[in-house]
Amino acid sequence: MPSAARLLLLETSGRAGFVGVAEGPVLRGQRRLDEARRHARDLAPATAELLAEQGWRPRDLAAVFVSRGPGSYTGLRVGVASAQALAYAVGCAVLAVDTFDVLAMQAPSEATSLAVLADAQQDRLYVQSFGALADGRRQPQSPLEVLSAEEFIARGTRTDWLTGPALHTFAARFGTDCRFVAAQHWDPTLAGLLAAGLPRWLAGERTDWRQLEPLYARLSEAERKWEERQGGSKDP
Repeated sequence: MPSAARLLLLETSGRAGFVGVAEGPVLRGQRRLDEARRHARDLAPATAELLAEQGWRPRDLAAVFVSRGPGSYTGLRVGVASAQALAYAVGCAVLAVDTFDVLAMQAPSEATSLAVLADAQQDRLYVQSFGALADGRRQPQSPLEVLSAEEFIARGTRTDWLTGPALHTFAARFGTDCRFVAAQHWDPTLAGLLAAGLPRWLAGERTDWRQLEPLYARLSEAERKWEERQGGSKDP
């Protein structure tokens, strides 16, 4: 597959959603989606506008890279469903990228031990550790976990760099001697999605769009309440 493949990028896991187009490693254009409408209404016309600006047809796309979570339940569903619809309609490939891989790639190269954090609500955190940048990638050093904020703090954070959207809420609780990635990199971006996805795409990785599902590390609030009514929650 040529490195200059035409790509569509969907990042809808965060508080704001983005859609963009890239040609190989070069991000050609992007749109921020209307947060109030939870991405669904804006994504299709934004995609059409971006393709038209490049003079591309949907069938010119080699692949769509989609951030699969964890993150906003509504946003993730919209992004994944859009990637599946495009793959079905035009025959392009799909590559699903874990959102924490995206956030890890946005950290500086000197961050050799990195903890990525997202808000899991109810004073809990999604947590995953990553190692040093090597060959253009960061490898996870632990599975994705859900911990209380106090559990994470008790583990000790002084040896790790910290990043992720949870820092908007929790940074002050981690102490002044923690090393934080710059705040502009705490939320996933299209540049991060491209950086995380392109080496995998060029190495031949693909996602079966028929089996693609968002990555949920816990039940949604509605699902949790339903389970409680049925006699017990499955949420960790």
